[in-house]
Amino acid sequence: MKVSRRATYGILAAIDLAMNGSEVPVQARAIARRQVIPIKFLEQVLHTMKKAGLIDSQRGAQGGYRLLKEPSALSIADLLEVLDGPVFDHVVNGTSILERRLPKQELLLGQVWKQVAQAEHDVLQRITIDELAGRQRAIEARHNPMYHI
Repeated sequence: MKVSRRATYGILAAIDLAMNGSEVPVQARAIARRQVIPIKFLEQVLHTMKKAGLIDSQRGAQGGYRLLKEPSALSIADLLEVLDGPVFDHVVNGTSILERRLPKQELLLGQVWKQVAQAEHDVLQRITIDELAGRQRAIEARHNPMYHI
């Protein structure tokens, strides 16, 4: 499975919003700085996420972005669908009429690829932004130890 840079940046932005946007909106520049994302590209990704109803924005000096869904209810699969289009449309049950006319080899391998795609979808549907935010916090804690004097 190939994941676009657009989707990767959207996932990172959602993680950042989960970690930093619970009290006040988070500015795009702050997300871009923390996640090392080009600001212009990030603004396009955030716009797409807003149109899809995943985030909301507030204008003004104290403005920024917030997640509309709880981080525990937002999966990687949800973000991929919004940012990369219908990624999992080919994950269907049953056999279509067109498939019945395919050669046996294609029917055999086609079922294998559908199972792989279904497994990918299931894994990505189970991983939430909340879980990834927890992983991010753990990584930051290991790389930025606190010293008490």
